Amino acid sequence: MTPPLVAGWDVGGVNIKCATVVGGRVTNAQSKPFEIQRSPAALVGHLQSLAKSMSLSGDTAHAVTMTAELSQLFRTKREGVAFVLDALDRAFLGAPIHVYTVDGTFLPTADARANPMRVAASNWHATASIVAHAWPDAILVDIGSTTTDIIPLARGLVAARGHSDPQRLSTAELLYLGAVRTPVEAIVQEVPLGTHMAGVSAESFALSGDVHTWLGDLPEGDYTTPTPDGRPVTREFVRERLARIVCADRELLDDRAIDDIARHVATAQVSRTARALARVRGPDAALPVVAAGIGAFLARRAASLMGAPVADLADLLGTAAARAAPAAAVALLLASRDQP
Repeated sequence: MTPPLVAGWDVGGVNIKCATVVGGRVTNAQSKPFEIQRSPAALVGHLQSLAKSMSLSGDTAHAVTMTAELSQLFRTKREGVAFVLDALDRAFLGAPIHVYTVDGTFLPTADARANPMRVAASNWHATASIVAHAWPDAILVDIGSTTTDIIPLARGLVAARGHSDPQRLSTAELLYLGAVRTPVEAIVQEVPLGTHMAGVSAESFALSGDVHTWLGDLPEGDYTTPTPDGRPVTREFVRERLARIVCADRELLDDRAIDDIARHVATAQVSRTARALARVRGPDAALPVVAAGIGAFLARRAASLMGAPVADLADLLGTAAARAAPAAAVALLLASRDQP
């Protein structure tokens, strides 16, 4: 008898991720850019489109986690959770939908609506729960396009001190630093310019995605958010965006100057991540760091900066699944829920 297929969803404010699991193995994982604030009514269609590309059937069981409720589209997280759940119910009419909670259980959509704070931004817990099976004592560092999760694991359990986003920000288990969407001025206040340091403009002229694309660490295909100037993700236009953070342009700065700026910003991001990692890890220098997400290269560098051993979630789940880790994790958790 063929094991049933389970679909895992991570519905974010700028990306929708889906992964499928059959027989305890991730068989497919995809991510689709979608900014809910720009076109909220299109969410149902985007869910159905991704489901079609993943070859999901009408009776597929869906495991769901979300972060889209934080979008400025919604005045409260309660409103955002309800909107996402309504869209899922409409997209997969009649199919079983199981919503993951921040305490590691699943709720039907009706119960999730009644308990929005239990299901809001629970994706990090799903990923950490799966990682803890393979690395019982470790620190998960999952760097996505927008944020960084730094989650301690102890004796095979998630040992996070914070559970809501405000709590996690206060414990350094959540950083608003990502590999793509973070404005440069949110990472540094100054960059090298010739023999001096220059203040940066606070106009969101360039993003972290521009920095890492210029340096060759982020493939152009991973820069899925709209660029600040609306121009393509090519080296030519990345260069222009980076020049503008010091109010210059392509005629005023050469490639060497852009290199200096980009490396300074990237180093600062790694250093801030390492400081947060040190705070979460505490004195145990032997704890391995498990790197995940499209910004796993940053996680590896932060761990190396601290002298910590590094493992990669891609070695466990495969590259595609590790880059859509919450979706893969929540599917694995639902698939194994009734197994020992």
